[in-house]
Amino acid sequence: MEYKNLTKLTSFEKLSKVQPFDVKKGLNKSRIEKYQVKNADNLTYSFATMPISEEHLEIFQEFTKEQSLIEKYKSLLSGERINTGENRAVLHQLTRGQLLDDVVVDGENKGDFYKSQLMRIKEFSTKVREGKIVGSTNKEFKTVVQIGIGGSDLGPRALYLALKGYVLSQGKKVIDAKFISNVDPDDVSDVIKDIDFESTLFVLVSKSGTTQETLTNRDLVFDVLKSCNIEGFDPSKHMIAVTSKTSPLANSKQVLDAFYIDDYIGGRYSSTSAVGGAILSIALGYDTFSKLLQGANESDKNALNENVLENAALLDAFIGMYLRNVLNLESTAVLPYSQALSRFPAHLQQLDMESNGKHVNRYGDEIDYKTGPIIFGEPGTNGQHSFYQLLHQGTDTIPLQFVGFKKSQFEKDIVVDGSTSQEKLNANLTAQIVAFAVGKDDSNSNKVFEGNRYSSLLTAEQLTPKVLGALLAHFENKVMFQGFMWNLNSFDQEGVQLGKVLAKKVLNGCEGDELLLSYSALL
Repeated sequence: MEYKNLTKLTSFEKLSKVQPFDVKKGLNKSRIEKYQVKNADNLTYSFATMPISEEHLEIFQEFTKEQSLIEKYKSLLSGERINTGENRAVLHQLTRGQLLDDVVVDGENKGDFYKSQLMRIKEFSTKVREGKIVGSTNKEFKTVVQIGIGGSDLGPRALYLALKGYVLSQGKKVIDAKFISNVDPDDVSDVIKDIDFESTLFVLVSKSGTTQETLTNRDLVFDVLKSCNIEGFDPSKHMIAVTSKTSPLANSKQVLDAFYIDDYIGGRYSSTSAVGGAILSIALGYDTFSKLLQGANESDKNALNENVLENAALLDAFIGMYLRNVLNLESTAVLPYSQALSRFPAHLQQLDMESNGKHVNRYGDEIDYKTGPIIFGEPGTNGQHSFYQLLHQGTDTIPLQFVGFKKSQFEKDIVVDGSTSQEKLNANLTAQIVAFAVGKDDSNSNKVFEGNRYSSLLTAEQLTPKVLGALLAHFENKVMFQGFMWNLNSFDQEGVQLGKVLAKKVLNGCEGDELLLSYSALL
């Protein structure tokens, strides 16, 4: 299948000549009602306050055909080795359900493989939650701690925090989850200082079984466990592994059990594999994780729609590309008006910037256009009292992606000054969208808001497991489609490797490198 550089596309040339829609002048009720798309059954993408007209949408449809975007998605789903940098298939969507024919890679039916691991996780997590699997001193597990870094931490942590409140609100059992990621020893010390080792289960996540930061943290934890001097305590009965079948951890006597992933699941896309599945099923229940997978699978199905106006992830990707490559906007802020999504922007930072922060195309050739934007964000309304000043009145236009819900998770609220807290939260979200779009004129220049500060809104009734799954897959598929648009390999991450190589060199005494020696002396 042919991949073309962005600037070689006839549809992109057309797009570059279309004037952006003037949101400040043209925003009205009918546009707001019309410019929205369903992603699965429970999540809506609204783009009325983006600088997009009917002409843009027509060109987006032309672009879809010219760059064969849906066909490329289907090739990914079929198991073709579209990760050119590592000559690998890309199979994270398969972890939440098969969409096309059987995917056989290296002689193995990968759909069956992922299902088998899912069933093993279901059985193990259920036994832990029911007290049938206990610690070495016969105490039930009350805490689970994930040891991993990057995609082994950011996604699972964000999803746990997003769903903990919902599960509690349903009156279901929650096993407290904690996360150790940073090789900074203070991270480990802070997490383990107050836990009861006898009732704690550790989840060690390393696909290769050789990740330096993760194994260092494991050894530090093991050292503490071995020195706790508890009669009958066996550290190996308090740790499981998530790893590949060929890693040193797969058959290690230091772990109670091991659940498998493989090289076809990238770290930042791994939350719906055993990487997220083990800890989320133990902490929140397998049923919760299963519903998250259902939501993600529905979103993946929606991404197959060839009609841009019915494909939320594809449309979001197009608008992001237009903002980046035609309007030359460098950043995007992700602003969830839900405290439960407090770590979701951090996960999206890695997902987007590690995937599409590339300067060469999938063939290794230098490209002459901009690729992935800078992603940052915080929950509202905290952000309003932090960096929104620059968003409203700064010299740069920064596109915004809002996320909001009609109902809170706990649904515990009181009326103060005539409204509930949830109503106040959504009033602030509504106000911000309009304020950014329309702005305000004033004789005092210090009080002028220019408007035409573009935003989109992803919204649902409530942040449930199914909605969260759809939200997660929406962003994963948006990033995937943008990679196709930019002719990138969104599934390797060579940019993280150089620092690792040099760090090992420093640990070996800098090997005569004067620059490393000089900076090492400062530390």
